[in-house]
Amino acid sequence: MTSLITTTDNISAIKNLPLFPLKSILFPDGAITLKVFEPRYLDMLTECEKTGAGFGICLISEGSEVGVAPEIYPMGTLVEITFWEHRKDGLLGISVQGKQKFKVINKQVQKNELILADVELQPQETIVVLPEQYQSMVNVLKKIFAVLQHPYITLPKKYDDASWVGSRLSELLPLSMVKKQQLLELNEPMGRLAMLYDEMLSLGMLSE
Repeated sequence: MTSLITTTDNISAIKNLPLFPLKSILFPDGAITLKVFEPRYLDMLTECEKTGAGFGICLISEGSEVGVAPEIYPMGTLVEITFWEHRKDGLLGISVQGKQKFKVINKQVQKNELILADVELQPQETIVVLPEQYQSMVNVLKKIFAVLQHPYITLPKKYDDASWVGSRLSELLPLSMVKKQQLLELNEPMGRLAMLYDEMLSLGMLSE
């Protein structure tokens, strides 16, 4: 059973958090839709619906999203389910929103190949007002959002928040998954923006 605990140094932790490994990245305050058909994840979501608990999303480092439990990166994101849909094709569709980053301390693979992990929740990033020098990055982000659909259109927009802007660009830009994971593991918004600025320059999305 998933349980929230608080350690002696006030770092919140969760025991037996079910994980949903993906070949994509989600940051806190971000959103993603998932199509679920494997029994292990349908059972997981049934339990989440009963208890109101969330689950974790981690990037796959080796392996597949289906079948045998893959290897994962140790930094992921706790999510809550915001939308359910029983699709006509028989699949379960859900939308989730990222809440808080976590670090996997240890994990176990169940008989049904579901991964349960003990995790430490990471501190929320400091709110930093976006510097004027990065306003051109916001302009690109606004253009990306203009063509997106559900669930992105439901997200509150925080274009003056350095962490929010960097997180959304990290999710949406055409970067390698390894680079996205590096950006997720950073806990300093300005450092992430600086890395993204260089990446966007190299992609021809900005001009110096």
